Amino acid sequence: MNAKLFPVVTDDSLSEVMKSLAGQIEGRILTDRMTRVIYATDASSYREFPMGVVIPNGTNDLKAIVRWAAEHRVSLIPRGAGTSLAGQVVGNGLAVDMRRFDRILEVDRAHHWVRVEPGCIRDILNAHLAPFGLLFGPETSTANRAVIGGMIGNNSCGMHSLIWGSTRDHVISCTAILSDGSEVVFEALSPETFHIKRRLSTLEGRIYEHLYSCLADTDVRHGIEAEYPKPEIRRRNNGYAVDLLLRSNIFTPGGPDFNMCQLVCGSEGTLCLVTEAKLNLVPPPPPIVGVVTMHFLDSIEALRATLIAREFGPTTCELFGAFHIQQALANNAVNSTNVIAQCSQWIQGTPQTVIAVEFCEATRAAVEAKAAAMVEKLESFGMGYTWPLWFGEDVEKIWTLRRALGGINNSKAGDLKACELIEDCALDVNDLPEFVRRLETMLDGAGVAYTHSAHAGDGELHTIVFLNLKTEEGQRLYRWILDNTATLVKSFKGSLSGEHGDGRMRAEFLEKMIGEANYRLCCEVKDTFDPQGILNPNKIVRAQKMDTQLRYSPARKTPDIPTYFDWSRDMGLVRSVERCSGMAECKKIKGGLMCPSYMATRDEMDSTRARANVLREFLTHSPQNNPFDHREIRDILSNCLACKGCKSECSAGVDMARLKAEFLQHWHDAHAPGLRPRVIANFAALMRLAVPVAPHFNALIRNRMIGQTIKGMLSFASERSIPEVCRVTLAQWYRRNRPAGARQLGRRVHLFCDEFTNLNDAQVGIAAVRLLEVLGYEVVLVRPGESGRALISQGFLKRANRLADKNVAFLSGMVADDAPLVGVEPSAIACFKDEYPDLVSPDLRGDARVLAGHSLMFEEFIVREMEAGRIRSDSFTDAARTILVHVHCHQKALSSSDLVIRTLSLPLNYRVREIPSSCCGMGGAFGYEKEHYAISMKIAEQVLLPTVREAGPSDVIAASGTSCRHQILDGAARQAKHTAEILYEALKP
Repeated sequence: MNAKLFPVVTDDSLSEVMKSLAGQIEGRILTDRMTRVIYATDASSYREFPMGVVIPNGTNDLKAIVRWAAEHRVSLIPRGAGTSLAGQVVGNGLAVDMRRFDRILEVDRAHHWVRVEPGCIRDILNAHLAPFGLLFGPETSTANRAVIGGMIGNNSCGMHSLIWGSTRDHVISCTAILSDGSEVVFEALSPETFHIKRRLSTLEGRIYEHLYSCLADTDVRHGIEAEYPKPEIRRRNNGYAVDLLLRSNIFTPGGPDFNMCQLVCGSEGTLCLVTEAKLNLVPPPPPIVGVVTMHFLDSIEALRATLIAREFGPTTCELFGAFHIQQALANNAVNSTNVIAQCSQWIQGTPQTVIAVEFCEATRAAVEAKAAAMVEKLESFGMGYTWPLWFGEDVEKIWTLRRALGGINNSKAGDLKACELIEDCALDVNDLPEFVRRLETMLDGAGVAYTHSAHAGDGELHTIVFLNLKTEEGQRLYRWILDNTATLVKSFKGSLSGEHGDGRMRAEFLEKMIGEANYRLCCEVKDTFDPQGILNPNKIVRAQKMDTQLRYSPARKTPDIPTYFDWSRDMGLVRSVERCSGMAECKKIKGGLMCPSYMATRDEMDSTRARANVLREFLTHSPQNNPFDHREIRDILSNCLACKGCKSECSAGVDMARLKAEFLQHWHDAHAPGLRPRVIANFAALMRLAVPVAPHFNALIRNRMIGQTIKGMLSFASERSIPEVCRVTLAQWYRRNRPAGARQLGRRVHLFCDEFTNLNDAQVGIAAVRLLEVLGYEVVLVRPGESGRALISQGFLKRANRLADKNVAFLSGMVADDAPLVGVEPSAIACFKDEYPDLVSPDLRGDARVLAGHSLMFEEFIVREMEAGRIRSDSFTDAARTILVHVHCHQKALSSSDLVIRTLSLPLNYRVREIPSSCCGMGGAFGYEKEHYAISMKIAEQVLLPTVREAGPSDVIAASGTSCRHQILDGAARQAKHTAEILYEALKP
């Protein structure tokens, strides 16, 4: 059964014990309900509440925590990014968040090694190493947030294990804290040093002595050789790696020096806590990368073809399964802006399986020669139906899709969910085709849906089964499938875990995999390292039943909650939240849009995953009539900027911006909205009142005393400037200066007169009208009132629904493909494109979907007309200019940054460079709010503001969003311009 909701520590003595720890460390201890919910899951199917979370502030803290845990018999659960798939970081002990151990300590370029702390992110490490011409080879699909400590714990491998092997192959030495709080260094030892170590009277000495006494036994050695996976299988994470220790020169003459790191790698934090690691580095592969995507109608044929591909020396061979291909093609069919659609155009036809084979060579000709030779042999055997070769950006798209497969697995609506259950089987690559044939026969016989992906060239199979774990039958199959798969893997002498670890999921079957005697040996290893069982207990050995403490229970029905948005495509709001599997794509700290608040704070509670966890927990288990009426939900959503980054970058499609808006309306239903949200929601109406007295209004808000008083009343940050109102609105200007246009050409544009452009940035709208007129368009200014962006962001969805109904009814008969609705303010036109179809009344949803298809951001329209040949570069200046552009969040999420770049590149000599920023940090009203000002500026200071400050005085700063321009003005004292303004100024006389 599942853990009870929010179990709390009620034992007074235990409370005192926790207080005693707080007095011994500098770090933080968190035992509040929300934190425990956030840390109750990882990327697996498990859910168990820890007693609390401790965030140590250094090695001395960690030593004190271990000594305290040993004294009070409290289990410790070390945690990195929390992306483990087998429940390694889920348990009822004290979670130890290693996030602050993230330093890169030393790089030795000459000897190809680096010293790092375990919280260092793999991709951040490699970015640091790039100037040295070196890299750390093993790469997980989660490499942009996975930490080195987690990679050591799981012995991670990744796509390029054919050339770089596993993490174990690259750990030279490590510093660790043992279960008694002592610090040790594990490294390669000569036989003389090894025997000195095992005679020590310390815990370290006892560990070496016990391992020696066990492994020197001939019967033990024979038992290991007989039961452990084949030596040919390089990915081998079943149990503790005592089989690899046998290869050392202590037990095998001529072998390498004994190194305990071989055992620590893959031990999942159950033997010691690593505080530092010295890692081997490798030079990057040759610079020219080409990928052949071999398309097949049969998965077994594809795996046989992989054996042929290996003959030609590829750097990787990766398998994409039928489900992944279908999901990618489905996203393409609806022209989705999601990462899945953007990176899947290379799929040709409707294959059942694709094998992507990568070659890295010094020249393009060398890549082409290898690829051609491989394809020729495949054709001679009749394998596959097309084998295109890709270079450049297309290669990155292929691998981006590959890295997104974990999220794609969870993109299905409903209760039938992807289960990481038998996703880590490692076989001799020659056995893989027959193994898959038997596995598919077993799954087909059980009537189970499944899909494969694989590091096929290295024998690692990621088979995902789709089960409904909310049913008794689903939970029965959960156990049956793993039990029978373990038997099948054992029959091939394979490893049930190749790179994801045993955790709490596969550990129950370890004895079946390695035999009773070897299982006892693994238990003895654990007991020797950790006599009191405080280090991540019940993982690898002595596991609980694999079907206990699951996220879902047949005894609990998924609540059907009335909502304001239409969530029917996800079969309800709760199931939309349940899309989040915990893969934590939202926890990357560099690149892309998602998640700006996490990038700034690096606090787990500011990740999209944490927000989804809290929402799921409270919506599913709430005892309240209004399940949204929990302050924990309000608090966890507070730092969400509603940037929509998760909508496009989360491969599972979690849309936290919409979830936040939905929550806020339900919160308002239970709690009367305060002054500030009501003022923000009524922003347009209030600004319209100020228009007749614009000079006086602007003077008042510029007055320091009055301005500060207003900001104080509204709890706005005193550092912010209040937006001024236009003396002449866009609508007023248009009425007075209605352009003749080019009506005779029949090219009409309906320019949306949104509330922000109309009232605060009329000059942007005027530039857009004039530009389009010169380019030959009849511009009709559409004035339905306002978009509803402020209403939606503040959670006034009842009013937003009425406004959306009005706008859709007004515009539906007016707008068409050849006369689109174009918006210059991205956040406003985004309402039509994104929210309206699911916000309007049911009878208008069809019209809203049609309208959404005809609603374009300004840059989308310009590029569309460019591609049709109706807008050309010869209309613009030949002068040279440098443009630095910050792309609005909603453009990145719902459209494309590339369209903005292409629009600004219309003048042929304009050099346009995108600022690689996330959100600007303003998020509409978010950055004005007093409690959010600091994080707003921290987000902006990540990339945006420093880049703007470094820009030359003649460089033009471009930003289409009114909030973005305001942030740049407040933070860098530079006036950014809208794309329309820049292009209008660039027109030839």
